[in-house]
Amino acid sequence: MAYETTIGLEIHVELATSSKMFCGCSTTFGSEPNTNTCPVCLGQPGSLPVANRAAVADTILLALAMNCAISEHSEFHRKNYFYPDMPKDFQISQYDVPLSHDGHLDVDMGDYVRKVGITRVHLEEDTGKSVHIGESGRIHGAEFSLEDFNRAGIPLAEIVSEPDIKSPDEARAFLQLLRSTLEYLEISDCKMEEGSLRCDANVSVSSGEGLGTKVEIKNMNSFRSLYRALTYEVERQVFALDNGEKIVQETRHWDDVAGKTHPLRSKEEAFDYRYFPEPDLAPLEPDLEWVEAIRARLPELPAKRLERFKEKYGLSSEMASTLTGEKALADYYEEAVATGQNPEKLATWIAGDLTAMLKEASVPVSACPIRPQSLGELVSLIDSKVLSGKMAKDVLKEAFETRRAPKEIVDEKGLSQIADVGEIDLVVGEVISENPDAANDIKEGKEQALKFLMGQIMKKTRGKANPEMASDLIKKRLLSEPRPKD
Repeated sequence: MAYETTIGLEIHVELATSSKMFCGCSTTFGSEPNTNTCPVCLGQPGSLPVANRAAVADTILLALAMNCAISEHSEFHRKNYFYPDMPKDFQISQYDVPLSHDGHLDVDMGDYVRKVGITRVHLEEDTGKSVHIGESGRIHGAEFSLEDFNRAGIPLAEIVSEPDIKSPDEARAFLQLLRSTLEYLEISDCKMEEGSLRCDANVSVSSGEGLGTKVEIKNMNSFRSLYRALTYEVERQVFALDNGEKIVQETRHWDDVAGKTHPLRSKEEAFDYRYFPEPDLAPLEPDLEWVEAIRARLPELPAKRLERFKEKYGLSSEMASTLTGEKALADYYEEAVATGQNPEKLATWIAGDLTAMLKEASVPVSACPIRPQSLGELVSLIDSKVLSGKMAKDVLKEAFETRRAPKEIVDEKGLSQIADVGEIDLVVGEVISENPDAANDIKEGKEQALKFLMGQIMKKTRGKANPEMASDLIKKRLLSEPRPKD
């Protein structure tokens, strides 16, 4: 039987404010446990919250970037539930009157564009962090748990999508676009490994007659985890329906090691949280002038930059998408292009060799040892035939390791490519004389023999001979082709 998959995402983003949502405590990550706390974020009697204006502004900025309408009136609510990482036994959040609503993001899937509706973007406070001591690292089977309240109270923007996503691929692409948008807005560091960007998913499978039973998936802390968890869950539900089983509405935990989801608890409904208005906080009523001032902060967003890269620099959709997916990478590219070198060649070097080196060394683009100007210099050396492609790769590697300029490395090591026709022709003559069998094979049209002779030439010249010139000279001698121009 054919089934239709329906996915909705709930994403929590820690905002990069210097202080917490309702108090002045620091938001610095990695501090000693329970040192960034005060009576307000610990929920001590008599303490009163005060909303963080910068967090409100950043959330409005995010909502505008996602084409949302900003509410003229919104309220904070108390979301009541008991859990050890909740010092107040409730979370200050928003319920039926959020800060923004009714937006969308257009996700380019290559062959089509998936328009994903945004139900709401609202503000709330983060919870503390539970550390479960035991072999599994999870609450089940733990000997005891420790609580760190440094994170409690950090401002969170929650993005709730409409159930418009139809596959794990689309879900991953949506989250990647959202992360790029956040990076361009510069309102979060988006470090999933540190919990700055967290994603839950609601997924259901049906035979086309309405929506299926919704299952929530938690603990997906990477794009890969999101994709794998949703793929597994869709397959699990399809298998169950094919065998006449009933899907239970519940929350399931993704086990990245086992590659499976496991039941966690029955799914809560809104009434389970007994929402009621937060009596200690006034409603949010951002005036139009302030909203428009925030709108003026909107930068060029990923989709617009992608189109500009295609039109201005002649890049393919795939290459433009690769470069604009991360703001720091796009910024690096544009600085390199400013050197005046070929935009397409620069894009190839950045998306290929340079990105591979950064990944292998676990170095972010923002800390790249090779400056954009140096990469432009490398491409210039290739275009002027000072370096061959192979030599350029070696120079790039040394520049990455030593932070030295490419030209400095070339001059010091005498790596300049041999581009003198006469000099190369002498070497070609020697190699042909030393390898008569290979020369005869070339005359008989065996291409492998040409590669062999080229290898011998490169060996004699220590890789410095211009490969195109050497190849043409071999053909001229053996196939009577015209001599290449100097």
